[in-house]
Amino acid sequence: LPTEVSLSNAYPNPFNPVTTLSYDVPSDMQVSMGIYDVRGRLVDELINDMRDQGRYKLTWNADQNSSGVYMIKMIAGSNIKIQKVMLIK
Repeated sequence: LPTEVSLSNAYPNPFNPVTTLSYDVPSDMQVSMGIYDVRGRLVDELINDMRDQGRYKLTWNADQNSSGVYMIKMIAGSNIKIQKVMLIK
């Protein structure tokens, strides 16, 4: 079981148009994860609810988004994790 909040590297990255995100939650907590463009605008909210302790996977399908760099921001409890991904169409 996970002992700390973590956000694993997106795979694949760069991607077209789907990438997989894995994250760990060490205890029951509120988790939110959003995708932001380079200007800091939220373009997609992937999750925003309570998660039990464990490891999770989710996919982001960016077929409605344009090519470019995006930031994945995960907030779990008081932890913030940010990761850069690149969509190439």
